[in-house]
Amino acid sequence: MSSEHGSPAAVRPRSRGETSLTLEAVESDFGWALGTVFRTYLAAASAALTDVPGGPRGHQVLSLAARACPRKQLSLAHHLGIDRTVMTYLLDDLENAGLIERRPDPADRRARQIVVTEAGQERLIELDRRLGYAEEQVLATLDADEQAQFRAMAKRLAAHAKASGGSTGEDACRAAEEVAATVDRSPFS
Repeated sequence: MSSEHGSPAAVRPRSRGETSLTLEAVESDFGWALGTVFRTYLAAASAALTDVPGGPRGHQVLSLAARACPRKQLSLAHHLGIDRTVMTYLLDDLENAGLIERRPDPADRRARQIVVTEAGQERLIELDRRLGYAEEQVLATLDADEQAQFRAMAKRLAAHAKASGGSTGEDACRAAEEVAATVDRSPFS
């Protein structure tokens, strides 16, 4: 989809209508911008976290288990929007790597608490450093104040989306997998 000068050509809808969708119009679209930033972040995060089981998802589980309560397996899955079956396999991989342990919850012996091991704590420090560098690369076009503002606004938007229902964990997993599959195929990146 290139013009004779090698730049992307205007995208035109197939339906009847007088309005054509130009590349400029696509690039000013909020969804396109958000998707492009997300795909760029996902690619950078995946590259930075290739050696942790589950990649970015594994890092999120490890990070949340190390820093926040509740640490129950089901609560972690719900908070991160990960299907509980997927979470079980992810925790198996993290446990096999020696990064976490599952322990019976003293308040409910049917439930399992996720505890980060000493090796997991050490590994998390390195993973956070690498992920921080990847995030810096994604946000490099913004100055330090803009980066702080963008992060604060993104957190606020995410909290609002989560509070207003957002998507189910299964939907979030499916959406992330679909986006990950398109990272290298996007004609605009």
